[in-house]
Amino acid sequence: MGKAKKPIISVSGVRGEIGISLDVRVITQFAMAFGTFVGGRTVVIGMDSRTSSPTLRHAVLAGLFATGCHVIDVGLCPTPTVLLMAKALHAQGSITITASHNPVPWNGIEFAAASGNLLTQAERDELLRIYEAEDFALVPWNEQGTLETYEDATTHHLEDILGLPWLELDLIREANLKVVIDAGNGAGSVISPSLGRELGCRVVELNCVADGHFRRPAEPTPEALDALCQTVLASGADIGFAHDGDADRLVVVTERGVPLSGEWTLAFVVDFILSKTKGDIVATVSTSRMLDDIAAKHEATLHRTKVGVGWVVEKMHEVNAVIGGEGTGGVIYPDVHYTTDGITSIAAITQHLAESGSTITQLVENMPQYQMCRKKLEIPSQETATHLIDIALKVYKEECEAGTEPSLELTDGIKRVWSDRWVNIRKSGTEPVIRVFSEAPTAEAAEQLCDETLETLTTLMKQIPY
Repeated sequence: MGKAKKPIISVSGVRGEIGISLDVRVITQFAMAFGTFVGGRTVVIGMDSRTSSPTLRHAVLAGLFATGCHVIDVGLCPTPTVLLMAKALHAQGSITITASHNPVPWNGIEFAAASGNLLTQAERDELLRIYEAEDFALVPWNEQGTLETYEDATTHHLEDILGLPWLELDLIREANLKVVIDAGNGAGSVISPSLGRELGCRVVELNCVADGHFRRPAEPTPEALDALCQTVLASGADIGFAHDGDADRLVVVTERGVPLSGEWTLAFVVDFILSKTKGDIVATVSTSRMLDDIAAKHEATLHRTKVGVGWVVEKMHEVNAVIGGEGTGGVIYPDVHYTTDGITSIAAITQHLAESGSTITQLVENMPQYQMCRKKLEIPSQETATHLIDIALKVYKEECEAGTEPSLELTDGIKRVWSDRWVNIRKSGTEPVIRVFSEAPTAEAAEQLCDETLETLTTLMKQIPY
């Protein structure tokens, strides 16, 4: 057997394919590093529905117990619920066992620090230092960690959502909306249909059995949502909602059965929230320029960051933003907690729909229209990806020296910007790929920009020795 691939270690945590690039030894060692990092105090853990999650749970427990931690296990929960419970239970940290939107063979763990706050760069660096140096603070036999279970996590999350100041339950109930919820057999399978019913919606459930056997890809891209589109049409629903594996993301299907990208989720929510309260917005460099237009409409300031929820959250704290997120369908609601929360997005978009009196198609038609294209180039390793980005940067810098369009923005990877379009090249933090995102006035122009960029990268990759 050849040497196993390495797990991917990023701002999100640790991920890999079970039995190939991720095994229990890596998980236990990271759990020991995390237990050391939090000083052997209280850690909340939870997991998504993947069939490998129970195995990883035991590995996490072993590492935390070995460093003397008191563990509060909230069970099978969406990632935002785990982080919210870490805050509610005043824990010094949390570990969520999930691979989020990655395919079903993958799994991993994600870390948060005190009160469920995502790790800062300095905290991530310290955790990685402990892991790599194996500088674990292991405790003797009489100081081993302890386990407590907590069974009301989803109830707590629902209560927080239903208490939001911008939610008008009577108005939503009067609208008598029919919604289809496709949880992808993931961690949102119970909480999201429950929320829909609490909001007074007629709920149709699709893929809402949390057995870890994903009946569609975990990432709710438009291409993965054929069953949801058909169900919306067949049931005469007003809207369809789809989660990824751990329910921190949400995407929408219109009443006409048209699947929308995650860009629309953030656009709908930002437009809605800014109609209620004034303040700044934070999004990543690869998020749609729809947000620039929405910010201008509401006279708000839009700040852009590197891709990754942690970067968005740090900036949101810095500027006291009222809303933030990524174009993946992940939206961050400071009124609930500083992490992407696909469950709260159901409440926000349902309220927006009821309040506007419009169909979801009409809301789309009232938005500025751009077309995005997302593609990826598979890479042998993260090191190769880094090398390729460096080579591409030299090429594109030479192009810019001519003094004409495009300009370069280097907040995250390489973003080439023209007056009416842009393309962003960046190394993924969760998969061995380089992501290429583009946006232009038409779908054809966006795809052409993506394809030309991929062609350039493929040619440049031939210069890299393996």
